[in-house]
Amino acid sequence: MFTQGSQMWMGGIHATNLIEVTDDASQLDDGSFWAVSISFEGKATFARFADVTKNEFPKTTWESLGKRWMSSLSQSEYISYVSTIREIIAAGGVYQVNACRQLHHTMTGANQSLAGLFSELLLRNPAEFACYLKVGDLEIASASPERFISRKGSKILTSPIKGTITEGEDVFGDKDKAENLMIVDLMRNDLGRICETGSVEVTELFRHEKHPGITHLVSDVSGTLRSGISWSEIFDATMAPGSVSGAPKSSALSIIRKNEGARGPYCGTLGWIHGDRAELSVAIRTFWSTGDSVLRFGTGAGITWGSDSAAEWEETQLKARHLISIAGGQL
Repeated sequence: MFTQGSQMWMGGIHATNLIEVTDDASQLDDGSFWAVSISFEGKATFARFADVTKNEFPKTTWESLGKRWMSSLSQSEYISYVSTIREIIAAGGVYQVNACRQLHHTMTGANQSLAGLFSELLLRNPAEFACYLKVGDLEIASASPERFISRKGSKILTSPIKGTITEGEDVFGDKDKAENLMIVDLMRNDLGRICETGSVEVTELFRHEKHPGITHLVSDVSGTLRSGISWSEIFDATMAPGSVSGAPKSSALSIIRKNEGARGPYCGTLGWIHGDRAELSVAIRTFWSTGDSVLRFGTGAGITWGSDSAAEWEETQLKARHLISIAGGQL
């Protein structure tokens, strides 16, 4: 018996009438419509829906939160975390790490559902990969601007975001470009594991994308999937997303586990798969709950040797400020 109200919405695609939930990626190759949430740590929720229509998200009200959000890391703790990463970089252990922290706020009354919050996100922070998912106790309201994987037949595309400036700025610094290039190389390697030899290419480098309050530096990497490739193989090659882990990925993941604990749905992937078609985001700018009346939100920054620890804290504040103002409460 599935929880009433299970549904997924993304880009005008609305999926309802939940049939089954599994963590087995091999089932994604059956040609059905599946909503997808894979946590940063790899915990998968695949939900097969019977009814898929094109319509607007059903508008629901949201009561603004009032209290202060609590952070998993204080300002001093986060700055210390960044300094630790820079020391590891200096010793040659890693080149780049995405350092994150989580904010949390208790939900009460009418705000037990995130459908209202998602309605507000669509109105006040429109994002190309905005997505709402409710399956059982898992509920996610995401305003992600970042493509993880778009697939059309054998063609696959990823568009990592690395580099952030304020809305009033026009120029990205060398640190942003170097960081972006590192992740582009990482994603080229990831796609190279599942694509035809010679088909992986950088189709656009250092594109400027404007979003509410900030501008991002974005690049596109595309390829042609090998014949017969499965979704299990695709996820094995590409998860966790490079833009929110680091390079080399294995070293970055080890540092993240030691200093952050589990990120959960944040920085994982979120979206839908329908046969050989898919739209999957990197689950950033994302609120979620797991049935415990606690609303969570993640924010982070990419750390390189050229990072200034205090400035990286401010970048996490910048990324969170607008979306937290939509949910309510003090940052």
